[in-house]
Amino acid sequence: MVKLSNYNTQTNFRRYITMFERSSGVLLHATSLPGKFGIGTLGKEAYQFVDFLIKSNQKLWQTYPLGPTGYGDSPYQCFSAFAGNPLLISLETVVEDGLLTNSDLETNEKFDESKVDFGKIINFKFPILKKAFDNFSNGSFELEKIKFETFVKKNSNWLDDFSLFMSLKEHFGGKPWIEWDNDIKLREENALRDYKNKLKNDIEFQNFIQYLFFKQWKKLKAYANQNYIKIVGDIPIFVAFDSADAWSNPDIFLFDEERKPVRVAGVPPDYFSATGQLWGNPLYNWDKLKETNFAWWIDRIKANLELSDIIRIDHFRGFAEYWAVPYGDKTAINGEWWPAPGKELFEAIEASLGSLPIIAEDLGLITPDVEELRDHFNLPGMKILQFAFDSSEENNYIPHSYNKNCVVYTGTHDNDTVAGWFEKASKDDKKYALDYFNSNGEDICWDFIRGAWASTAVIAITPLQDILRLGSFARINTPGVAAGNWQWRFKAEDITNEHISKLKHLTTIYGR
Repeated sequence: MVKLSNYNTQTNFRRYITMFERSSGVLLHATSLPGKFGIGTLGKEAYQFVDFLIKSNQKLWQTYPLGPTGYGDSPYQCFSAFAGNPLLISLETVVEDGLLTNSDLETNEKFDESKVDFGKIINFKFPILKKAFDNFSNGSFELEKIKFETFVKKNSNWLDDFSLFMSLKEHFGGKPWIEWDNDIKLREENALRDYKNKLKNDIEFQNFIQYLFFKQWKKLKAYANQNYIKIVGDIPIFVAFDSADAWSNPDIFLFDEERKPVRVAGVPPDYFSATGQLWGNPLYNWDKLKETNFAWWIDRIKANLELSDIIRIDHFRGFAEYWAVPYGDKTAINGEWWPAPGKELFEAIEASLGSLPIIAEDLGLITPDVEELRDHFNLPGMKILQFAFDSSEENNYIPHSYNKNCVVYTGTHDNDTVAGWFEKASKDDKKYALDYFNSNGEDICWDFIRGAWASTAVIAITPLQDILRLGSFARINTPGVAAGNWQWRFKAEDITNEHISKLKHLTTIYGR
């Protein structure tokens, strides 16, 4: 037991403890769930996945960001930092609510059970959602309409701008907001008023599908929580340039007078890319955010805590320093490190919301100032088990080097599956892993899961792909590759009693 008297301040003391309990869980985005219409949803298959977690004694379900995705379908490049993805709405649940009939879902379309075709699903799903909206608008759903109006009023601080933004995107043929007519691009008062009147029905439709998403998600989350499953959500540090956030809050971003970014986000050359990663997100105007005591960020954290019990913040190092790339560059090579007021930001968040259950994604080039920021607020960092077995150099990803206050993953969305990694690993790296786990390599995925579960890390997470022992074909994302990501799905029959029994056994013997 650490005695408080050994340390000068409460801040120093809390570095030695963690607000999390020893536990484990599974990383799976809702789009990867089974289902009839080409994409996972918040319907019965999501509840069945929660049942799998219950049966295998898991305590956590980690997702990717739940927002509406744009070009490239990445959940890390959403049209809003607050909104939900309407493609996740379960149409069968909408039928149960009486807003559609089973005949409305009849289709001759053939959907791939193992791969998401986002364009095809958008074309199929939105006309049906619009029919549900028409039925809702013209029907006698008195109680539901009161709930809808309450939802719209409660979320007006972000929903008003988001629904107008999405309606304008459709009006302008899907163009990014920087290419809209100048008056509405610059949010001139007369233009805002005129478009709100002109697009009134479209705006109401956007409000409606957000209402459906949040209604379904909160019911699903309640089911998970009632069964002692916590949701681990995900917040990208940056927002997409083509987003309601950037269009409606230009003052908090580094834009010129024409609303073009001055510099954009990325990371320098690293393990994943020799030319770095050019993300293209707008960078924050931290001076302006300070003037408001970081009000936008506080609102964002608060909104995400309604969706999740724990939040993983992607690219945490960007709160200490961030890689600023000149706008228009084709690679991230010419960026510069610029400082960020992370300590002031998290102090403001704590003052407003209290100490928060946040996981800091501290991967990549981590410097002492990033570690100091993370540790000052007692935030657990991340360990990727695949990174541990680089036989050419020492690293802090090997389990025997962990402190308690960290979260270990067999891999994340930026990694290959464990089976894929092992197949491609060098001879020396394979030998290192096999020696470390005292393994013959016949079940390397579960060797990794056992290693994560046995570690001292307070939380252990594995992607479902590793539980299912799947190869590189099941990889959900390859950093730096623009197309073909975020598409993997599993089938209901892929999860067997063997998987449940094996995962439950490891969870029991390692006290998770």
